[in-house]
Amino acid sequence: MRYRKFGRTGWQVSEIAFGGWQLGGQWGTVDDEESIATLLQAFERGINFVDTAEMYGEGRSEEVIGEALRRWTGDKVYVATKVRPVQWPSPSESDPLMTGRYPEWYVRENVEKSLRRLGVERLDLFQLHGWFPDGVTNLDWLEVLNALRKEGKIDRIGVSIRDYRPQDGLELARFGLVESLQVVYNMFEQRPREELFPAGAATGSAFIARVPLDSGSLVGNWDDATYASWPEDSVPAWLFRGERFEETLRRVRALQKLCAPFFPTLAEAAMRFALSSPEVSAVIPGMRTPSEVDMNAAYSDGEPFPDELLRDLRDHGWPRNFYQ
Repeated sequence: MRYRKFGRTGWQVSEIAFGGWQLGGQWGTVDDEESIATLLQAFERGINFVDTAEMYGEGRSEEVIGEALRRWTGDKVYVATKVRPVQWPSPSESDPLMTGRYPEWYVRENVEKSLRRLGVERLDLFQLHGWFPDGVTNLDWLEVLNALRKEGKIDRIGVSIRDYRPQDGLELARFGLVESLQVVYNMFEQRPREELFPAGAATGSAFIARVPLDSGSLVGNWDDATYASWPEDSVPAWLFRGERFEETLRRVRALQKLCAPFFPTLAEAAMRFALSSPEVSAVIPGMRTPSEVDMNAAYSDGEPFPDELLRDLRDHGWPRNFYQ
């Protein structure tokens, strides 16, 4: 496993990290003991950074990670969690206000609950689950989080940029107000490379690349019958509903054809694409089994991404918001 600097923190984190949304059960049925076994396999393979949120299964993901940490006897594992705003803006709202989204009483309450579920004395990285650009001037949220740092409840502060809005984080990255920014980054959503990553690099901000496999589409194992196999109330069934699945599958097949001369699977191409940006500190695919851990960990070998393929992939950028 290869490690990268996590911004200004001094941490060395595994470039392949662990995304914990699926542990909450919202992507389909999960068994907690199997989830713990998968986490322990990740730790054994050198993965030392886990991303979760209280929203994932209403605390279930945090509880499962907490139990895995209790059973782990090896080196330090950094855990990042998040707090959602008291009210989400509409996904179609372009410029929502930050004011009132993270009141002090609410943030403090969530920090205490996350500490208990994870079974730790201090949260390594505490992230706002939704970032709204006017937060660079309305700084109530930062005052609360800095107070919690002084009290020893949290160590570092991060934000998660709203899905498919990398431009929302530009000013935040330029000012360097937080240690890390989490953003959607994959072969369809390539825009962070253009402005966001360079802006953060100038201030030493860390970047967490989420959804590197586009919520499963870029694994490359979908076929015409895949959608019918998902539980109706699952996240993928909701994300790819209606005509979305067919359109996504069409674009995925085009990517498979493009990447085939370079990589044996689309999943490998997708993971290596996300790793190809040096500004990225950690890529956080969701992993449900030990074999998926082994597959993703194998991509951490320092192999460069082909320049020719990187250039050709620009024509396959597809920014869209399936969260609305």
